[in-house]
Amino acid sequence: QVQLVESGGGLVQAGGSLRLSCAASGNIFSISVMGWYRQAPGKQRELVATITSGGGTDYADSVKGRFTISRDNAKNTVYLQMNSLKPEDTALYYCNADLSTWLGSVAIYWGQGTQVTVSS
Repeated sequence: QVQLVESGGGLVQAGGSLRLSCAASGNIFSISVMGWYRQAPGKQRELVATITSGGGTDYADSVKGRFTISRDNAKNTVYLQMNSLKPEDTALYYCNADLSTWLGSVAIYWGQGTQVTVSS
């Protein structure tokens, strides 16, 4: 089985920074794309950023220039550095991974989420 565990969320004032981490573990053969999504109360889950195994990145317009996604392939870990945080960044942040296992299955796995709250 595969598990994704996020960490690094918390409460921060507007203008502050946080760094989220998400470590994937278990019966993993390879991971292609890893990403961060977020869901605010009463809203749909939305894409924040993705990164391929080769380092290619994509960002939501709302976070470009403020957030940076990175990954450590050796550790099966993805990071999200969040700077210049705004109250509208408040949400539950989820990581996901598009991966294949040693058993040959391919699927997208999700973490349980980590709360980010930005006070004004």
